[in-house]
Amino acid sequence: MALNPLTIRKLKRFQSIKRGFYSFIAVIVLISVSLFAELLINNRALVVYHNGTYYFPIYGEMIPGTVFGLEYDYETNYRELAQQFKKEGAGNWVLMPAVPFDPYENDLKENEFPPLPPSFEEKHYLGTDTAGRDVLARLIYGFRTAISFSLLLLFTNYVIGISIGCAMGFLGGKFDLFFQRIIEIWSNVPFLYVIIIISSVVIPNFFMLIVIMAIFGWIGITWTMRTITYKEKARDYVLAARALGASNRRIIFKHIIPNTISIIVTYAPFSVSSGIVALTSLDFLGFGLRPPTPSWGELIQQGLANLDAWWIGGSVISAMFITLLTVTFVGEAVREAFDPKLHTTYE
Repeated sequence: MALNPLTIRKLKRFQSIKRGFYSFIAVIVLISVSLFAELLINNRALVVYHNGTYYFPIYGEMIPGTVFGLEYDYETNYRELAQQFKKEGAGNWVLMPAVPFDPYENDLKENEFPPLPPSFEEKHYLGTDTAGRDVLARLIYGFRTAISFSLLLLFTNYVIGISIGCAMGFLGGKFDLFFQRIIEIWSNVPFLYVIIIISSVVIPNFFMLIVIMAIFGWIGITWTMRTITYKEKARDYVLAARALGASNRRIIFKHIIPNTISIIVTYAPFSVSSGIVALTSLDFLGFGLRPPTPSWGELIQQGLANLDAWWIGGSVISAMFITLLTVTFVGEAVREAFDPKLHTTYE
């Protein structure tokens, strides 16, 4: 599908804003690393070569230790297996990920109590937390949780908000007045108290939190789309489409929404940033995802309770700073590149 010249101009404008463009690449890299985190951070081996046979346990079924000549039938400890193969010198080998630890694994040392500081020798590059779990593993998997949550929340809020907002602006009348009253009432409901009440009754999971956040999160984009739709439906191209006999559905989906895409795209990066902050805040307060789910909020809580373990708080605050900074730079670049005033002449 060929892009129209105006869209190409906007994309070139975005690419020319170096700070936003490079931040966009950095965000894509971070998301890609988190999606394939098992290949970089895992206590399962990437490849095991044993007696002429190759094994790929990283995404496969559990392989018991007896397969490799060990004396137990539960899942193989691949770090120990690598050391044993090295001692035997029989040509067998194990290829481990760069960080050979699972985010849920407790790596406890004899005569040492966690949290333990960063150690390249132990391959705990950012140390361990209070339960002996690898901080880097918790960071990467926590980022995957946060970015997945924020993107799904963004999609849900946009589907609800754009649909209702366009309908309010296009139909007007009693429909518009009815939803205005609903939004005014709903905006005054204390969101945090609702979360506390629900968390005291049931244990919220990933999708339940998205539903709860979406119940309150659609209001902002709804007001914006209502205002834009009111403005767009009075323009000449909408009146011309109506004169040609176009249906309301066609006018909304083929004319109004495509002409408001710049506003929709502009809001997206900032909505992603707010979603990450919201989930982290809820986890920090203890009303978000339940342990032992990898979470930035839980790491911040540990860092605050253990200020002498500087690597816990320092690593997660640095990760949040970099993530939110790059997303904000992307948002600013998108807003500038898709600004309709740069591509439109008003009479």
